[in-house]
Amino acid sequence: MKLVRYGEYGAEKPGLVDGTGVLRDLSAHVTDIAGDALLPESLANLRALDPSSLPAVEGAPRIGACVGRVGKFICVGLNYTDHAEEAGMAIPDEPVLFMKPPNCIVGPYDNVEIPRGSQKTDWEVELGIVIGKTAKYVSVEDAYDHVAGYCVINDVSERHFQLERGGQWDKGKGCDTFGPLGPWLVTTDEITDPHVLDMWLEVDGKRYQNGSTRTMIFNVPFIVSYISQFMSLQPGDVISTGTPPGVGLGQKPPVYLKAGQTMRLAIAGLGEQQQTTVASA
Repeated sequence: MKLVRYGEYGAEKPGLVDGTGVLRDLSAHVTDIAGDALLPESLANLRALDPSSLPAVEGAPRIGACVGRVGKFICVGLNYTDHAEEAGMAIPDEPVLFMKPPNCIVGPYDNVEIPRGSQKTDWEVELGIVIGKTAKYVSVEDAYDHVAGYCVINDVSERHFQLERGGQWDKGKGCDTFGPLGPWLVTTDEITDPHVLDMWLEVDGKRYQNGSTRTMIFNVPFIVSYISQFMSLQPGDVISTGTPPGVGLGQKPPVYLKAGQTMRLAIAGLGEQQQTTVASA
């Protein structure tokens, strides 16, 4: 299934995209694509519905983040061999973890703000994991049982804040609008192998990232299992799994975003995002 949240920011409704691309309303069956609606039994109930029996959504409403009420937004840094090489950093022995605050989450087509004082705002197309069942001390073998599905994430980052202002990475990762999610939450039954997905990102029509999840260092089940050893994961938590090469920081010379530009990014089977950059108010 391709699950969607649509409508005005803060008042999104649940929906799904049927096999013909029509957006259908799920409001009679779940209140949101969030929390308990992502449990395995809840997804099984939604999967059993005949999409043609659901009301078609008229017009072209705003598409919101594909997951609501995200409790934790956890990210894995330097998780692609070719990106680590691009950054001139050693391949990590264990996953590098950091957090983005959930309030940075926006829809896949919402504007991305260039923060005040920004010098080096950058882009990162990433595979997102959406948790569907509480995970605490889970094994690698059982990890997939705790995954509801996958989505596209743009892990927007301000490198000056992140790397040159002291402290942890979070201050360069959590600015408002720095976490576009979606357009869809694609359930695991539609993605046979999340480790063979092509992914790309363009800025103003120029392709900077053109990679694949094949070069991930730590794979999906390992990441879920690993994080669950340090903190429990709940339905609706989101994990961003790292980016392939081609970020602005890695260009020679580096290239960074400014207001008035357009980012387009996609992952095979998970849909496409597009954002316009604007100056923060």
